[in-house]
Amino acid sequence: MATALASGLTTVTLRAPLALDSGKSLANVEIAYETYGDLAADKGNAILIFHALTGDQFVAKTHPITGKPGWWDRMVGPGKPIDTGRFHVICANVIGSCIGSTGPASPAEDGQPWGMRFPVITIRDMVRAQVALLDALGIGTLHAVVGGSMGGMQALSFAANFPRRTDRVLAIATTARHSAQNIAFHEVGRQAIMADPEWHGGDYYGAGKGPEKGLAVARMAAHITYLSEQGLTDKFGRQLQDREAKSFGFDADFQVESYLRYQGISFTDRFDANSYLYITRAMDYFDLAEEHGGMLADAFKDAGDTRFCVVSFDTDWLYPTLESRNIVHALNAVAAPVSFVELSAPFGHDSFLLDCPALDRVIKGFLD
Repeated sequence: MATALASGLTTVTLRAPLALDSGKSLANVEIAYETYGDLAADKGNAILIFHALTGDQFVAKTHPITGKPGWWDRMVGPGKPIDTGRFHVICANVIGSCIGSTGPASPAEDGQPWGMRFPVITIRDMVRAQVALLDALGIGTLHAVVGGSMGGMQALSFAANFPRRTDRVLAIATTARHSAQNIAFHEVGRQAIMADPEWHGGDYYGAGKGPEKGLAVARMAAHITYLSEQGLTDKFGRQLQDREAKSFGFDADFQVESYLRYQGISFTDRFDANSYLYITRAMDYFDLAEEHGGMLADAFKDAGDTRFCVVSFDTDWLYPTLESRNIVHALNAVAAPVSFVELSAPFGHDSFLLDCPALDRVIKGFLD
């Protein structure tokens, strides 16, 4: 079960109820966020970074739970590609998550955790909440929105639904809709969580123990999709873990097994199982074309002079380059200014989070 957050989170409580795509609304929504770098007097240097599925607002600062550097610390900071000496960077925890923003673990009106009473949310709902955050901060037009993976979905949704509120859109390793394969992998993870006897229909808060085994398995399955076959082979191959010979049992004989088990177990210390259910469902519902009459190009028809940059990786099989090309073709159809690049990296989908100097150059050049 996720460890309690450290105190001192920066939060904003939204004044108005947040309308949701489901037809429901959420009152007293809290948005937890972090900022980096100074905001210019004219507020024209703000960049909003959207995080991925298991990310959070700690893009560069030390994480209060893990004690590790922020998830994009190599990218955000003074003199880095997203230079906080020039830009005011904002990163908010999405609604439905568990790192300070309103989600299933948050108290409902009766004071008890929402659990599975929490309304189902969408990517567009997440974006609406972050636009409300910008309004609360008094920021109108952004210099850029930036996101990878689910963060890229939010960046595209922001551009489609709030087209006059950013000058630039940088979408990395992402898609305009989830494929059947994407949905299938997420369903495996959700079923692992809900099959754990400690899930208790989502009412495990206060029990001292949650569906940690199910959440760990969900994380293991998802983590495989973030990597490439070549990357796994190069890193682990068929090497055994701390032994000279096979055990002829079901312990972690192979290094790759041990690695996945570690990834699963450590994930349960910082993430809530119900949040995983809700956020993966939001990603599966995402279909930008469907939201705009069935034509992806229509999502961007009001983009105007907004500049776009779409980035893919040649080893990303979760959101392959074809998905990025579909986005670019839609932008071309409405004559939106767009640049596109496929980068070569051995890390698969996670390439945008790892050491890829070519990505550094693309981001710096696009934001300048």
